[in-house]
Amino acid sequence: MQRYIVGGAVRDALLGRPVNDHDWVVVGATPEAMVAAGYTPVGKDFPVFLHPQTHEEHALARTERKSGRGYKGFVVHAAPDVTLEDDLRRRDLTINAIAQDESGALIDPHGGQRDLQQRVLRHVSEAFAEDPVRILRLARFAARFHDFTVAPETLALVRHVVDAGEVDHLVAERVWQELATGLMEPRPSRMLQVLREGGALARLLPEVDRLYGVPQPEAHHPEVDTGHHLELVLDQAAAMGAPLPVRYACLCHDLGKCTKRPDEWPRHIGHEGRSERLARAVSERLKAPNDCAELAAVVAREHTNIHRATEFGAAALLRLMERCDAFRRPDRFEQTLWACEIDARGRLGLAERDYPSRPRLQAAFASARAVATAPVAAEAAARGAKGEAIARAIHAARAHAIEQELLQAGT
Repeated sequence: MQRYIVGGAVRDALLGRPVNDHDWVVVGATPEAMVAAGYTPVGKDFPVFLHPQTHEEHALARTERKSGRGYKGFVVHAAPDVTLEDDLRRRDLTINAIAQDESGALIDPHGGQRDLQQRVLRHVSEAFAEDPVRILRLARFAARFHDFTVAPETLALVRHVVDAGEVDHLVAERVWQELATGLMEPRPSRMLQVLREGGALARLLPEVDRLYGVPQPEAHHPEVDTGHHLELVLDQAAAMGAPLPVRYACLCHDLGKCTKRPDEWPRHIGHEGRSERLARAVSERLKAPNDCAELAAVVAREHTNIHRATEFGAAALLRLMERCDAFRRPDRFEQTLWACEIDARGRLGLAERDYPSRPRLQAAFASARAVATAPVAAEAAARGAKGEAIARAIHAARAHAIEQELLQAGT
């Protein structure tokens, strides 16, 4: 039995990046031999075991044979006669197909070290075309290693996979998993670019793909193109360290501008409602987590109102907060403001602009939230108020608190 470190740990060590855990391939062993040696079996689709001391994953060397559509359409063969080279040949990219034995020697049959040096993402073999998930993995690696280019022959293979309809058979959970990972990388725009260049964006996220080529008013959007704006927004979200729900909301915030009707260009009046409906549809299709889906819908619907918050008085600010359900969901309201600031700064040459709407709304919300609603409700009830009348009394008290905050701030 021989063990080899494979994949990301070897790649990242060669790049001088931190290595947090190790994946191992085991050659010349059977599941029974692994269990006898103290390893714990955990693999569902193929034999994977946890080391008895380090708990690092050890997978038996394996090969795969295409047997159907989608990423599950494979027959896996893991046996003592499968070599390390057999195992590496089935991997996605050359930079992930480098192994290291226990003495530190590298085994690199597909030129992964060369491609690391040349900053190229290249498929290992034609087996890449058998698993459509690899298109998403390629795109998210492009978002992580954003100074790498995609080899032309790999991009051509992606187009072939897309044209063959394989992408259409991806299950929502895997699409979401890869997209979410890509959104959290340092340059999410590269994920969109690679998916679009390969034709996969139009199949997986047609609402996003249709944003490219749609103009916006240059006075507000120096970059003009809506697709380019989205790329700038996603990269701004990464630069500001935003969490996944905020980044996903940024992805969906302008979907309503994907109209192909030039008579609606470039102002896109009423796109907010369309954006909310499309954001909800995309979230349902991707089976996005609730926190991501709900934030995306709120940001899509309210982002232009939040941009204009500096123009609003106390009553309008309070109505905006209530539409955002801020008093019940204060943390989500803060994420909403965060996403809107990212949107405002995700524009050509405006990454460092001030965004006064966010502190104005934060201060107004803090004053409204500080209102002790129980005494207000009790006083209203003593006057004979019930139900909606009590709610109106609380609303009025909060509006008054916001008014006082605005007067004190001189705004």
